[in-house]
Amino acid sequence: MPRNASPTPKKPNRSSPDTGRRSTKKKVCTFCQEKAEWVDYKDVNLLRRFVSDRGKIKARRVSGCCVQHQREVAVAIKTARELALLPYTVRSASDRVGGRGGRGGGSVRVSPPETSEAPAAVVADLEDGEAGVIDDGLEDDLGVIVDPDAGEGEA
Repeated sequence: MPRNASPTPKKPNRSSPDTGRRSTKKKVCTFCQEKAEWVDYKDVNLLRRFVSDRGKIKARRVSGCCVQHQREVAVAIKTARELALLPYTVRSASDRVGGRGGRGGGSVRVSPPETSEAPAAVVADLEDGEAGVIDDGLEDDLGVIVDPDAGEGEA
């Protein structure tokens, strides 16, 4: 079978500097600008600037730090997380109980634990007006089923 003989259109030449790229101002490292000697892991407000809203450490191109200070920021954030000054992850709406489920298969419903005690006997008024104990036919403390028609001594 013959191939399509029509020539394919050529892409425009992108050698000119105006196409495809924006000129952005290079970010300056805030620690180099302030001539900071080290990054303090106890300065939580400073470290929060380098953590995303989900709790991830921001990349160097996003944070604007130099290589050395980005590494120190990452170590400081990890140290602050271990000492519970910063959270590992931020609880989002999808992480909360009662969400839409997702991959985990939904929430598991837990029933309340059952007690092993037998229910107490019911006190009721008898026909002739005397108060008496009525057994509901359930097991007693020893696990023997009590016959409501039998006397107390017989089981």
